[in-house]
Amino acid sequence: MHDDYRLSETELQSVQFYLSKDILLYRNLGINESKIFEGKIKIVDGLKVEEIIFPKETPGVLMFTPKQDRFAISFEEKEDSFLMFGPNKKAGGKFVLLAKEWNRRIGKVTYKGKIYNTNSQSVMAALLVDIDKAKKVSRKTKKIKGRRI
Repeated sequence: MHDDYRLSETELQSVQFYLSKDILLYRNLGINESKIFEGKIKIVDGLKVEEIIFPKETPGVLMFTPKQDRFAISFEEKEDSFLMFGPNKKAGGKFVLLAKEWNRRIGKVTYKGKIYNTNSQSVMAALLVDIDKAKKVSRKTKKIKGRRI
């Protein structure tokens, strides 16, 4: 979409994005990390695990583009709460969730300044847009003819 419609970062910030699939983030909590403000806590094999679920079709907005072909998309009101998306050739060039690294089928993702794990199903969650609404992002262009004496 970025190239198809030649939208600037500012114009892309007025486009509503959606998730194509659920995204699950989880991390093991240390002994001193018992306070959880968001997400859910589960006990798995005696360990406390924090989970954050982004359901399919969750709306999000572009916060910034750290470099070309990378979108920081926020699904919450907080400034540090964003996930990184970028194009994936295996997914037909769709913008999918990006992980910092992969170890077998577990990816490492930074969210709110903390490292979370994600599974291989979450990484195929792509960004969707309502094309009709995206086309309504308009540009006002004025062609200057010049001035003569």
